[in-house]
Amino acid sequence: MTAFSPFDGQAVSRFAPSPTGLLHLGHAYSAVLARGAASRFLLRIEDIDGGRCRPEFVTAIFDDLHWLGVDWDGPPVIQSEQAAAHDAALAKLRDMGLVYRCICTRADIAAAAGAPQGEQPPLYPGTCRGRSFDFAQPFAWRLDMAQAIARVGPLHWHDTLVGDIRATPEIFGDVVAARKDAGTSYHLAATVDDAAMGITKIVRGQDLLTATHVHRLLQALLDLPTPIYHHHRLILGADGKRLAKRTSGATLADLRASGVDGRALAADLRAGGLPHGFSFDPKP
Repeated sequence: MTAFSPFDGQAVSRFAPSPTGLLHLGHAYSAVLARGAASRFLLRIEDIDGGRCRPEFVTAIFDDLHWLGVDWDGPPVIQSEQAAAHDAALAKLRDMGLVYRCICTRADIAAAAGAPQGEQPPLYPGTCRGRSFDFAQPFAWRLDMAQAIARVGPLHWHDTLVGDIRATPEIFGDVVAARKDAGTSYHLAATVDDAAMGITKIVRGQDLLTATHVHRLLQALLDLPTPIYHHHRLILGADGKRLAKRTSGATLADLRASGVDGRALAADLRAGGLPHGFSFDPKP
């Protein structure tokens, strides 16, 4: 049985799905644990990816949470409506000289990296760092990782399952701080929004644990508080593969259509139980 985060009456937690598809059982597990971990529970719709987000998936998120019996406090926070705060954070990084413009495409980066990198995307080789050229074409902003780390020094953060963890954001290289098409990035927007919402405990899947290294760095650079984290085990389907929004039979809509009782499912998830055919990933 997978350990789950204990209730903290002083904590504020959140659930922050992206409306790019239907929620699956893993999302339900995150939402149920986050709801049970704090007295105040907020919902944020992370919709900055305008090319993939759909209004019907926002509606489906609300329907799925109601079906599970997971309520939230206050109106949902819409991430795309927080652009002014994201812009201000980017401006602060820019004023510190910690970001630079980048026009490279994914193909450019892959070509520069040379040899295949396996499942992980290749690290950005710094092609545009210190480069002077016409920025009339679209560009992203990248964080100069070496300068950023040198500015703040060693950092740590705490995960309730793992304990204290030393932040190693350098494993990501010069990450994108603001995308060409969005004006921000997942890393920057999530970090800024969590602080603005007063989140003190973040419950999410193990697949996002490495992203926390970057978030911890951004918190230090932007003078933002650091929440306590709980990165739970991921859930596997009957095929032994980790769930994805496209996994057949694993979406909450599939489970609801098959006659599963949403509130009973939430109670089982809260106790560490899964429906037949699903299991927790034994690997961290």
